[in-house]
Amino acid sequence: MTEEYSYDDAIEGLKQLLSEKSELETIAAAKIKQLTADLEAASTKAVNPVERIKTGFAHFKTEKYEKNPDLYEELCKGQSPKVISLTLILKYLFMVFACSDSRVCPSHILDFQPGEAFMVRNIANMVPQYDKIKYSGVGAALEYAVVHLKVENILVMGHSCCGGIKGLMSIPDDGTTHSDFIEDWVKICDIAKTKVKAEFGDLDIAELCTHCEKEAVNVSLGNLLTYPFIKAAVLNRSLSLQGGYYNFLKGSFDFWCLGHAISPSLSL
Repeated sequence: MTEEYSYDDAIEGLKQLLSEKSELETIAAAKIKQLTADLEAASTKAVNPVERIKTGFAHFKTEKYEKNPDLYEELCKGQSPKVISLTLILKYLFMVFACSDSRVCPSHILDFQPGEAFMVRNIANMVPQYDKIKYSGVGAALEYAVVHLKVENILVMGHSCCGGIKGLMSIPDDGTTHSDFIEDWVKICDIAKTKVKAEFGDLDIAELCTHCEKEAVNVSLGNLLTYPFIKAAVLNRSLSLQGGYYNFLKGSFDFWCLGHAISPSLSL
């Protein structure tokens, strides 16, 4: 039978080895010091933004663009609700509302390919209510996706550790704001904050934020129905609204429909 060792056993074994061979201790200490210095140097090394863009595109061109010529030739014809992939599997175009947070790129997380998803990213992945003046940018994106591209699915994707939601939860009850845009924007989901504080008021701020990150998605799903063309598409069943929540601490993804019936977590 093979003997199993725990992490603690391994550490103890290393300590014993170093105590028996004092010369190794000096070598190990020097190696650790050098590794630490290398890591610190790497973390403080300035990144050249121009070179980062150039190397990033070069990688994309050789690893994706040049390996999928048929796909990109098809994409030259324009966006379409349905794109034929190289495997000739019919794909449906999504519209995705995601956070601007650099840790939660939806194409990376959900493996969307070019032509599959029409993206809108903003602070805390929020969808405001229909307003032709105040939120015309969001309205224009929604109208183009639903009326012209005729997308069949809109996904609002929240995520863990969202700074925008933390900002919302931190706004004083009197509504006092200290920024030009951020706090006024996140108040779009103020009703989510009110509900979470009423239901889970005894929890700490981190737990309250987690609940609000999910509830804000539901508020955005409800707000989508204030757009006449979206409501009409949902009623005639040509459009489906879905919520999602990516937890990058646990590596899980929750997915639910407009009825808010949360499905089992999907392990990423």
